[in-house]
Amino acid sequence: MTAPVFVVDGPVPGERTYVLDGPEGRHAVSVKRLRAGESVVLTDGLGAWSEGTVAAAEGKDRLVVDLGPAHTEPEERPRITVIQALPKGDRGELAVETMTETGVDAIVPWTASRCVTQWRGERGLKALGKWRATAREAGKQSRRVRFPEVADAASTKEVARLLATADLAAVLHEDRDCDSAPLASADLPADGDIVLVVGPEGGVSPQELETFRAAGARPYRLGRSVLRTSTAGTAAVALLLGRTGRWG
Repeated sequence: MTAPVFVVDGPVPGERTYVLDGPEGRHAVSVKRLRAGESVVLTDGLGAWSEGTVAAAEGKDRLVVDLGPAHTEPEERPRITVIQALPKGDRGELAVETMTETGVDAIVPWTASRCVTQWRGERGLKALGKWRATAREAGKQSRRVRFPEVADAASTKEVARLLATADLAAVLHEDRDCDSAPLASADLPADGDIVLVVGPEGGVSPQELETFRAAGARPYRLGRSVLRTSTAGTAAVALLLGRTGRWG
């Protein structure tokens, strides 16, 4: 089994004895029940990491670790960003969790016109915080050392600007009358940025689709069935990772 991952604040230490305390230390000692001799990985979630061996567990929230050298994992290419329309309830967190576990590099919440959920004021800040916390926990669970960035919520105009700079700009769209092509047939860049839009349950509106087309995006479909917004992004990311060779 691969070593569990814990997050440190600040630079990742290497070649030294380190005390993991606070919430992460408590999780390691009281939840994971790690003991001397077991392996762990410490990371900043930004690509830096160090593997070590537990020297001792002290109390309920202190783990003493003998660390090996520090490393930096390079960013994977091409970079995959998913523009995720806001789902209802906790389905947004489900989407973030599964896309993170699959390997997405960045997630941008999108306030599409047909979204039932709208992020405003304190409620919006709280929801964004939940998405970011979910990405962090899912990154640890899936043994990642470079967690996906969860950006601030974007408007349709802001999404269009992201699409305009992408090497592949794609909009998942279920309407076959809009000349959508299978995502499995898209020409993928070997480097650069792939930006994928996942619409809300009500679909991408005609006005939004035209805005995205004007920015250089093209509509694509995954297959014969129509997936929910909370699962479509994960399925699309898996397809892209397999085709780009990042899962090779």
